[in-house]
Amino acid sequence: MGKVILVTGPAKSGKSEWAEMLAMQSEKAVIYVATATENPADAEWHKRIQAHQERRPPEWVTLLVPVELSATLADAKPDTCLLIDSLGTWVANLLAQDEVTWENTLAELLATVELVAADMLFVAEEVGWGVIPAYPLGRQFRDRLGSLVRQLSTICEAVYLVTGGHVLNLSVLGTPLPAPKS
Repeated sequence: MGKVILVTGPAKSGKSEWAEMLAMQSEKAVIYVATATENPADAEWHKRIQAHQERRPPEWVTLLVPVELSATLADAKPDTCLLIDSLGTWVANLLAQDEVTWENTLAELLATVELVAADMLFVAEEVGWGVIPAYPLGRQFRDRLGSLVRQLSTICEAVYLVTGGHVLNLSVLGTPLPAPKS
């Protein structure tokens, strides 16, 4: 298994920039795995995607992977560093999956991560710090992403929280909980 790192935090906190810095420090060929899809009718979304694109060095390869994340990771070469941005968007892309299918997708992703020889940097949003959403789809998204982040963190070499433009290494400062029971 390659080095696996999780970078999490709220919107506009700097988590993607921190993950990009870590990817540059890997001194490996970087493959940026973008889970977002373009929506030509949404100019503000396009502007967000464009800001991410403009920060990336030109030699980085970008793969658009809105759904098939496990297959993409499984194909990675050991001499690469994959930067997956973001798990929240990936989860949102799969919200139509029923609970059994989602659990299988999640288990496949986690099993794949443990087999991949490439380094992997995952970016994930923290969405569970506010009120519980009043609608079922919002609760489903929040719960699925929270569960994914917690389970992934148990196999990560390092977990960083980026908030307010500051980075905290939770692997050094925190005490991990046991892996959640399925």
